[in-house]
Amino acid sequence: MDLYEKTIESKLIYDGSFISLKVDKVLLPDGKTSQRAIVLHSGAAVIVPVDQENNVVLIKQFRKPIEKVIIELPAGKLDKNEDPLECAKRELEEETGLRAQEFIKLTEIYTTPGFSNEVIHVYLARGLSQGSSHTDSDEFVEVFKVSLDEAILMVKNGEVKDAKTIIGLLLAKMYLEEQGYKG
Repeated sequence: MDLYEKTIESKLIYDGSFISLKVDKVLLPDGKTSQRAIVLHSGAAVIVPVDQENNVVLIKQFRKPIEKVIIELPAGKLDKNEDPLECAKRELEEETGLRAQEFIKLTEIYTTPGFSNEVIHVYLARGLSQGSSHTDSDEFVEVFKVSLDEAILMVKNGEVKDAKTIIGLLLAKMYLEEQGYKG
Protein backbone atom coordinates (compact mmCIF):
# COMPACT_ATOMS: atom_id res chain seq x y z
CA MET A 1 0.00 0.00 0.00
CA ASP A 2 1.23 3.47 -0.86
CA LEU A 3 1.16 5.43 2.43
CA TYR A 4 2.06 8.83 0.95
CA GLU A 5 -0.27 11.76 1.71
CA LYS A 6 -0.37 14.26 -1.16
CA THR A 7 -0.70 17.91 -0.13
CA ILE A 8 -3.68 19.52 -1.84
CA GLU A 9 -3.34 22.95 -0.23
CA SER A 10 -1.23 24.57 2.45
CA LYS A 11 -2.00 27.59 4.60
CA LEU A 12 0.55 29.39 6.79
CA ILE A 13 -1.20 30.23 10.08
CA TYR A 14 1.69 31.70 12.08
CA ASP A 15 5.17 32.83 11.03
CA GLY A 16 7.44 33.44 14.03
CA SER A 17 11.14 33.82 14.64
CA PHE A 18 11.47 30.42 16.31
CA ILE A 19 8.73 28.34 14.69
CA SER A 20 5.99 28.68 12.12
CA LEU A 21 2.71 26.81 11.87
CA LYS A 22 0.90 25.68 8.75
CA VAL A 23 -2.20 23.60 8.09
CA ASP A 24 -2.14 21.29 5.09
CA LYS A 25 -5.12 19.66 3.43
CA VAL A 26 -3.97 16.20 2.32
CA LEU A 27 -5.23 13.41 0.10
CA LEU A 28 -5.08 10.15 2.06
CA PRO A 29 -4.12 6.77 0.54
CA ASP A 30 -7.80 5.74 0.54
CA GLY A 31 -8.83 8.80 -1.50
CA LYS A 32 -10.36 10.74 1.42
CA THR A 33 -9.01 14.09 2.61
CA SER A 34 -7.84 15.26 6.02
CA GLN A 35 -5.96 18.14 7.62
CA ARG A 36 -2.49 18.15 9.15
CA ALA A 37 -1.25 20.90 11.48
CA ILE A 38 2.53 21.16 11.07
CA VAL A 39 5.07 23.05 13.14
CA LEU A 40 7.91 24.24 10.90
CA HIS A 41 11.33 24.42 12.54
CA SER A 42 14.73 25.17 11.02
CA GLY A 43 16.38 22.30 12.91
CA ALA A 44 18.91 22.14 15.71
CA ALA A 45 22.17 20.62 16.86
CA VAL A 46 22.89 18.90 20.16
CA ILE A 47 26.40 18.29 21.42
CA VAL A 48 27.72 15.57 23.73
CA PRO A 49 30.93 17.13 25.09
CA VAL A 50 33.11 14.39 26.60
CA ASP A 51 36.49 15.29 28.11
CA GLN A 52 39.72 13.24 28.43
CA GLU A 53 38.51 11.65 31.69
CA ASN A 54 35.22 10.65 30.01
CA ASN A 55 33.19 13.23 31.89
CA VAL A 56 30.25 14.75 30.04
CA VAL A 57 29.30 18.41 30.31
CA LEU A 58 25.59 18.98 30.92
CA ILE A 59 23.44 22.01 31.60
CA LYS A 60 20.43 22.79 33.72
CA GLN A 61 17.91 25.10 32.11
CA PHE A 62 14.35 26.21 32.86
CA ARG A 63 11.90 25.17 30.14
CA LYS A 64 8.70 27.20 30.17
CA PRO A 65 6.46 24.74 28.26
CA ILE A 66 6.89 22.16 31.05
CA GLU A 67 7.50 24.68 33.90
CA LYS A 68 10.61 22.83 35.09
CA VAL A 69 14.37 23.06 35.27
CA ILE A 70 15.70 20.09 33.35
CA ILE A 71 19.07 18.52 32.65
CA GLU A 72 20.15 18.69 29.03
CA LEU A 73 23.11 18.55 26.72
CA PRO A 74 24.16 21.84 25.13
CA ALA A 75 22.03 22.44 22.05
CA GLY A 76 20.54 25.13 19.91
CA LYS A 77 18.50 26.07 16.88
CA LEU A 78 20.08 26.36 13.46
CA ASP A 79 20.07 29.84 12.03
CA LYS A 80 18.57 30.13 8.54
CA ASN A 81 20.71 28.11 6.07
CA GLU A 82 23.28 27.38 8.81
CA ASP A 83 25.40 24.25 8.55
CA PRO A 84 24.55 21.91 11.47
CA LEU A 85 28.22 21.46 12.40
CA GLU A 86 28.72 25.24 12.60
CA CYS A 87 25.64 25.45 14.81
CA ALA A 88 27.07 22.72 17.07
CA LYS A 89 30.37 24.58 17.42
CA ARG A 90 28.60 27.87 18.15
CA GLU A 91 26.16 26.42 20.68
CA LEU A 92 28.85 24.46 22.54
CA GLU A 93 30.84 27.62 23.11
CA GLU A 94 27.84 29.86 23.80
CA GLU A 95 26.32 27.59 26.45
CA THR A 96 29.40 26.04 28.08
CA GLY A 97 32.41 28.13 27.07
CA LEU A 98 33.98 25.00 25.57
CA ARG A 99 35.60 24.44 22.22
CA ALA A 100 36.33 21.05 20.70
CA GLN A 101 39.08 19.81 18.40
CA GLU A 102 36.85 17.08 17.01
CA PHE A 103 33.13 16.76 16.26
CA ILE A 104 31.80 13.33 15.35
CA LYS A 105 28.30 13.16 13.88
CA LEU A 106 26.39 10.41 15.66
CA THR A 107 22.99 10.70 13.98
CA GLU A 108 20.05 12.89 13.04
CA ILE A 109 16.71 12.55 14.83
CA TYR A 110 13.15 13.64 14.11
CA THR A 111 11.90 15.04 17.40
CA THR A 112 8.14 14.84 16.87
CA PRO A 113 7.35 13.78 13.29
CA GLY A 114 3.64 13.56 14.06
CA PHE A 115 3.38 17.36 14.02
CA SER A 116 6.81 18.92 13.34
CA ASN A 117 9.52 18.80 10.68
CA GLU A 118 12.30 19.51 13.23
CA VAL A 119 15.52 17.55 12.74
CA ILE A 120 18.22 17.55 15.42
CA HIS A 121 21.81 16.75 14.44
CA VAL A 122 23.64 14.90 17.22
CA TYR A 123 27.40 15.38 17.65
CA LEU A 124 30.02 13.97 20.01
CA ALA A 125 32.62 16.63 20.86
CA ARG A 126 36.14 15.55 21.89
CA GLY A 127 39.40 17.37 22.59
CA LEU A 128 37.72 19.99 24.76
CA SER A 129 39.34 23.25 25.79
CA GLN A 130 37.93 26.09 27.87
CA GLY A 131 36.97 29.35 26.23
CA SER A 132 34.28 31.69 27.53
CA SER A 133 30.53 31.22 27.48
CA HIS A 134 28.24 33.90 26.12
CA THR A 135 24.64 32.76 26.28
CA ASP A 136 21.84 34.69 24.64
CA SER A 137 20.48 37.59 26.70
CA ASP A 138 17.32 35.66 27.57
CA GLU A 139 19.08 32.33 28.22
CA PHE A 140 20.18 31.23 31.69
CA VAL A 141 21.98 27.93 32.18
CA GLU A 142 23.96 26.18 34.87
CA VAL A 143 26.85 24.10 33.54
CA PHE A 144 28.07 20.98 35.36
CA LYS A 145 30.10 17.88 34.69
CA VAL A 146 29.53 14.21 35.59
CA SER A 147 31.08 10.96 34.40
CA LEU A 148 29.50 9.51 31.28
CA ASP A 149 28.46 6.45 33.30
CA GLU A 150 26.80 8.68 35.92
CA ALA A 151 24.95 10.54 33.14
CA ILE A 152 23.66 7.21 31.81
CA LEU A 153 22.46 6.34 35.33
CA MET A 154 20.71 9.72 35.46
CA VAL A 155 18.84 8.67 32.33
CA LYS A 156 18.01 5.26 33.79
CA ASN A 157 16.67 6.68 37.07
CA GLY A 158 14.58 9.38 35.38
CA GLU A 159 16.65 12.46 36.30
CA VAL A 160 17.21 13.11 32.59
CA LYS A 161 13.97 13.15 30.60
CA ASP A 162 14.95 15.27 27.60
CA ALA A 163 14.81 13.04 24.49
CA LYS A 164 17.71 14.63 22.59
CA THR A 165 19.90 14.32 25.69
CA ILE A 166 18.97 10.69 26.27
CA ILE A 167 19.68 9.79 22.64
CA GLY A 168 22.93 11.76 22.59
CA LEU A 169 24.25 10.21 25.80
CA LEU A 170 23.38 6.65 24.78
CA LEU A 171 24.86 7.00 21.30
CA ALA A 172 28.00 8.66 22.66
CA LYS A 173 28.51 5.82 25.12
CA MET A 174 27.98 3.24 22.36
CA TYR A 175 30.42 5.05 20.07
CA LEU A 176 33.07 5.39 22.79
CA GLU A 177 32.70 1.73 23.77
CA GLU A 178 33.35 0.79 20.15
CA GLN A 179 36.53 2.91 20.43
CA GLY A 180 37.68 1.06 23.58
CA TYR A 181 36.01 3.10 26.37
CA LYS A 182 35.71 0.92 29.48
CA GLY A 183 33.74 3.24 31.81
